[in-house]
Amino acid sequence: MNSDKILELAFYTLPALITGGVAYYLFQSYFNDQQNTRRWLVQKENQKQSLPLRLQAYERLALFLERINAAKLLIRVAPLSDDKNDYERLLIQHIEQEYEHNLTQQVYVSDECWTIIITAKNTIIQNIMQTNLSEKVDSAQKLRETILNDLLDSQSPSTIALSFLKNEVKGIL
Repeated sequence: MNSDKILELAFYTLPALITGGVAYYLFQSYFNDQQNTRRWLVQKENQKQSLPLRLQAYERLALFLERINAAKLLIRVAPLSDDKNDYERLLIQHIEQEYEHNLTQQVYVSDECWTIIITAKNTIIQNIMQTNLSEKVDSAQKLRETILNDLLDSQSPSTIALSFLKNEVKGIL
């Protein structure tokens, strides 16, 4: 008699367990779907708010690249004396100051874009320093002329970085 009762209990319990398992699976799927929908809506709302900030960061970095472009920098920053070393330090100081003003913009751009911007900045500084070491440069004015002549032969690092920046913005929009 005991085995009959156990068998009867199993007949009642097994369908209830199957029904409960199916109900649990359906509710779990429904709740996961709702959670994903909420997450998507929150992400979409955040993108609405963050897109203007990101675009503003790209604008500031484009301005930074324009301001450290050697040709524009040399026109904007005149030598204070005829000493080429003083002028080199002045140019590098201006570049570093511009960089520090835009340092926080790295939060809004990709790591690759930020790396290219830093590379452009460092390349411009390195070009200024190498030109200053040249034997044919003996004054601040000659340093300006030599840097400008070198720019005529090749594309500016800031122009290359600006091109990458524009392509990244196109990808966002």
